[in-house]
Amino acid sequence: MRLDLSFFETNSMNLGLLFLESVSTGVITSDEMNWVTSNQSHFSRVEEATALKLGRLLDRGLIQIGCRICQN
Repeated sequence: MRLDLSFFETNSMNLGLLFLESVSTGVITSDEMNWVTSNQSHFSRVEEATALKLGRLLDRGLIQIGCRICQN
């Protein structure tokens, strides 16, 4: 099951959905990374833990920084 990325375009981005999308595709975009870093001061404790987990997955090479190609 793929998440609908149009959510990010029409609503404010959500770290939980971003995390799920990144884990399911193995990719996080540079725009998404920029969003995480610029908004981290506003994160709740749960979101901070999620961002740390995302960073660890990036460090381990399980998630790559790149682009997603939409499949229609």
